Amino acid sequence: MSQFSYCLTMARYNQWMNQKLYGICEDISDEQRREDRGAFFKSIHGTLNHLLVADRIWMGRFLDQPFAAQLNQELYSDFADLQQARQQTDQAMLDWVTALSPDWLEQPFSYTNSFGQAMTRPAWLLLAHLFNHQTHHRGQLTTILSQLGYDPGVSDLPYLPGLD
Repeated sequence: MSQFSYCLTMARYNQWMNQKLYGICEDISDEQRREDRGAFFKSIHGTLNHLLVADRIWMGRFLDQPFAAQLNQELYSDFADLQQARQQTDQAMLDWVTALSPDWLEQPFSYTNSFGQAMTRPAWLLLAHLFNHQTHHRGQLTTILSQLGYDPGVSDLPYLPGLD
């Protein structure tokens, strides 16, 4: 698999999983979504917000349109607004990845991280990090949802619709 194919598959996977999890979260009360569950960003809502913040920070870097936010910042207090922003961001990410050139993925990419450190890494590695980060926190969400009695269903990459 090429790096481009990997990134495109992961952008599709990201969108699919976010749609699934937000669909479940629609059925959960706002109080339950905001309850501290001991996750890195405390609650379901906090984790969903964090994922959106991180994705927007990375996309801002990639597009040279900086997105200044704290990693635990609440972008949207209203769940419907958060969900709409997530859908828009996922589609923008998928559209952007679809238009990437394989050459771009091979290039070094320089940025300043959230701690103010200048970094340079291969672009493909940073995209892999973006997708890995999403999976990490969605794993926390599926655990919380399972503990609340919600079945997030299959989340394994080989079950991504359209792979056949």
